[in-house]
Amino acid sequence: MAKVKSSSSKDNEKIRPALTPEARENQLIYLATNLAEQQLRDGTASSQVITHYLKLGSTKEKIEKEILEKQKELITAKTESLQSAKRIEELYANAITAMRMYSGHGGNNEEDEEDYD
Repeated sequence: MAKVKSSSSKDNEKIRPALTPEARENQLIYLATNLAEQQLRDGTASSQVITHYLKLGSTKEKIEKEILEKQKELITAKTESLQSAKRIEELYANAITAMRMYSGHGGNNEEDEEDYD
C-alpha cells in the first residue's frame, strides 16, 4: 500500500492547481482513475471498483452511451432548426418592409404591420 501513496504524491507534484471547479473535477477523476487502474493491476481493487469497470465494458452501457450521443445530436439539430426559423422570420419581415417601401406605403408603421399579421 505504501507504493500507492508514494506514486500518488508524485502525481500531485506533476499536476498544477486547477483554475476552475470543472478543471479540479477533471483532475480528481484523473487521479481516481489512475488509482483504480493501479489497484486493478496490483489485485487490490475493491469489488465496487471492479464492478464499475465491468459495467463500463458491457453492451448495455455502450448502447446507453450511443443513445445519449444521438439525443445530444437531436438537441443540437433542433436548436439549429429553431435558429434557422428565426433567421427566416427576420428575412420575411425585412422583405415585407422593403416591399412596402417600394410600393409607396412608407416606412415601419404599426398599423400596416397589424394588417399583415
